Amino acid sequence: MAELGFIPKGKDFYHPHTQFTVEFPSGPLAIGNLIPVKAEGEYETAAGVVHLFSPTQCVMDRLAWFYHYKDRQCLDQAVSVAKKHPVNLAQIKKWSQEEGAIEQFEFFKSRL
Repeated sequence: MAELGFIPKGKDFYHPHTQFTVEFPSGPLAIGNLIPVKAEGEYETAAGVVHLFSPTQCVMDRLAWFYHYKDRQCLDQAVSVAKKHPVNLAQIKKWSQEEGAIEQFEFFKSRL
């Protein structure tokens, strides 16, 4: 990360030329109360394979923060991802029910 110009601060890495941060979360990887989660995507680089959330998993991750911490910015991010990429709404709805957040899911869906 240092070779790319990123500066570590805790578990996050910041770069002076971008608004985005990189996080290496400690395991096990979770989305809300869904533990463990296996990343569904991957991206091969010269340094190795980077495991990625699918768009559906990304939406669920953002919604978890909206559901549990009322983070409206995360709701906006979930909506943005779902508008730009195909997502499995049935899977998101089932997961939302298990999170006890079906009303919040319906609000998310109305924003789409």
